[in-house]
Amino acid sequence: MSSMSSVAGLSKYIRTLPKAKSSLLMIIVTSFIIGAILFLAKPMSIGSGLENFIYGGAFGFVVFGLPAIITGSTDQKWVDSLHGINLKAKHSMFLALVSMTLAGAVSIIGTAVGHILHWDLFINSILFGSVLAFAFNILVIWSTTRIKLFKSVLIAIIQPLLMIGMLIITSFLNNIEAVFELGIIGTIFKVIIASIIFLLAIYSFIRVVESPMKKNLGFGALEILSYFILHMNEGSNTIEELFDNAGEAIDTIVGVASFRRFDGSIKSLFISPCVHPGPLGDIGGSNMPTILANNFDTFAMVAHGPSTHDFNPVSSKEIVKIEDAVRKALENMEYSSKASEFVRYSYKKANIGVQFFKNGSIMLSTFAPSGSDDIEFAVGLATMIESQKELDIKNPILVDCHNSFNAEKGGVLPGNPELFQLLDTIKLIEKKDLEHEIRVGCYHTDLGGFDKHQGIGESGLKTMVIEVNGQRTAYVLFDSNNMELGFRETIFNAVKDFDIVDEIEVMTTDTHTVNTLSAGYNPVGTVEKEKIIDYIKLSIIESINDLEPVEVGTNTERILNLKTFGPNNSTELISTISSIVAVSKIIAPLTFIVAIIFVLVWIFLL
Repeated sequence: MSSMSSVAGLSKYIRTLPKAKSSLLMIIVTSFIIGAILFLAKPMSIGSGLENFIYGGAFGFVVFGLPAIITGSTDQKWVDSLHGINLKAKHSMFLALVSMTLAGAVSIIGTAVGHILHWDLFINSILFGSVLAFAFNILVIWSTTRIKLFKSVLIAIIQPLLMIGMLIITSFLNNIEAVFELGIIGTIFKVIIASIIFLLAIYSFIRVVESPMKKNLGFGALEILSYFILHMNEGSNTIEELFDNAGEAIDTIVGVASFRRFDGSIKSLFISPCVHPGPLGDIGGSNMPTILANNFDTFAMVAHGPSTHDFNPVSSKEIVKIEDAVRKALENMEYSSKASEFVRYSYKKANIGVQFFKNGSIMLSTFAPSGSDDIEFAVGLATMIESQKELDIKNPILVDCHNSFNAEKGGVLPGNPELFQLLDTIKLIEKKDLEHEIRVGCYHTDLGGFDKHQGIGESGLKTMVIEVNGQRTAYVLFDSNNMELGFRETIFNAVKDFDIVDEIEVMTTDTHTVNTLSAGYNPVGTVEKEKIIDYIKLSIIESINDLEPVEVGTNTERILNLKTFGPNNSTELISTISSIVAVSKIIAPLTFIVAIIFVLVWIFLL
C-alpha cells in the first residue's frame, strides 16, 4: 500500500458521535450500573440485596455520573472561552461519558481484584480510575482543541476532582480517616502526584511526535490533527493555511478539447489538468473536478491528468488558476469538423485509446486489468512529448483513466517499467487522417441516491458519446477515486452485450472528497455494481439521443504559479506522518505502560 494510502487510512477513525442528549442518557444509565457492580464486587452491609443494588447504583450516579454530567455540560464553554476549537456540546458530553466509563471500569476491576485477594482496594481503585480519566481528558483536549497545555490541564482536571469530591461526600457518613488511610489531604496529595506522572508521560509523548513535523514542515502534528478534525466536524478549511505556508508554487499544464456547435456555442468540454484532486475531504483541490466543471456554463468533463499528491493544490482558491488556463486555451483554439475514429493500442501492461482531432488527440491511458495508481507528472510529460515527436501533433491530451485500483500498487514513477511501456505503446500508434464528420452527445446524472458511501462524488457520472464514420465511442467519467479492480472489464462486457456503442472507456476523476468515509481509498464498484451499470447504459442512451454535429479543437496551456504541496513537501508530509504513526505504535504503549506502573505502585503500594 502506498504511503498516502496509509495516511488517508487514518480517516477511518473519524466517526459521527452521538448527540449530547444520547450521551447524557448513557451517562445516567452507565453510572448507575457501575455503582451497582462496584457494590457487588465489594458487598456493603446496607440491607437486602435489592437495597444494596439501589444504594450502589445511587453511589455510582453521585460519584461517577454527576461529575460527568457537570463537565460534559461545561467543558465546551471553557474551551470556547479560551478560543479553542472542535469541542462542541456532543463532543464534550461524549468525552465525559468515555472518561467516566474508563474510571468506572478501572474501579470495578480494582475492587474485584481486592475482593479476591481479601484486600480493600475500593477507594484506591476509584482514585486510580479518576487519575486515568484525567490522563485521557488531557490527551484529548490538548491534542485537539488548540489550547495550551496549562489551560488544558485546568479543564481536564475538573471531572476527576469532582469525582473525588463526590467520593469524599458520600463517605462522610463513615469515619473518613478509616476510609481514607492517608486522610483527605494525604489522599489529594497522592492523586496530584499520580496526575503529574501521567502529565509528564503525555507531554513527553506529544513532544516526541511533534518535533519531526515541526522541524521539517514548520507546523506540528497537533496543529494538523486539530484542524483536520475541525474540517471533518464543521467543514472548515483552516487546515489549508498550514499547507499554504508550507506549499510550493509550480507550473504544470492542462489539456482541453472543445466541442463547438456550428452556431459558435460550446456543447461540451473535455479537460485534463495535470493537477491532483487531493488530499482528502474538501481540503485543497479534493473537489477540483466538480468546482472546475461548474465554473463553465456548459457540459464539462474534468478527467484525471498525470499527477500525484505532490500536485495537490494547497487550497480550493488555487483552482481559479486552472480555470484561467482553460479559458486561455479556449481563446486560442482552432476548430475542425473532422476527426478520426477511436483506436486502441497496447504494449505489455500499458493500454492507450486514441482519437485524433484538430491539432491534437485525446489519449486515454490505463494499465487495466492490472492494478495501478497515479501516473506521476514527469512520466505523463515524457509520454506527451514522445507522442508529439512520434505522431507529429501539437496538443496531446493525456488522461490517466485511474480505473483499476490495487491497494498494494503504488504510482507510476520515473524509472518504473510502466513508463517505458507507455513510451513503447506510443511508438505503436498510427496517426489517423481527419476524414470524417464528428457528432457528439452528452449526459450527466448524479446517480440517484449514490454518494460518498458508494464512492461517488458530487459530479456523479458524466458520459460523452463521440460518433465518427458510424463508430460510436462512449467516454464515461465517474467522479470517484479509482475503480475496483476488474469492474472496468465487467462494465465493458455489459456494454458489449448491450450492443449500442462500438467502443467505451471508463475513467474516474480521482476526487478525494470520497476518502473521508473509508479506509483511505473508496473506489467505485465495491457496491451496487448492477445499478451502476444500469446508469451507464442509461447515460449512453441519453448521450446518443443528444448527438449533433459539432466541430472540435484541442489545445494545451500552462498553469502558472499554482500553489501546491510541492514535490518535496508532499513527500516530506506523507513520510513524516507515516513515521509518526509507526513510531507512536511503539512509543505510546511503552510510555503509558511505564506511567501506569509508576502510578499503580504510588497509589496502591505507597
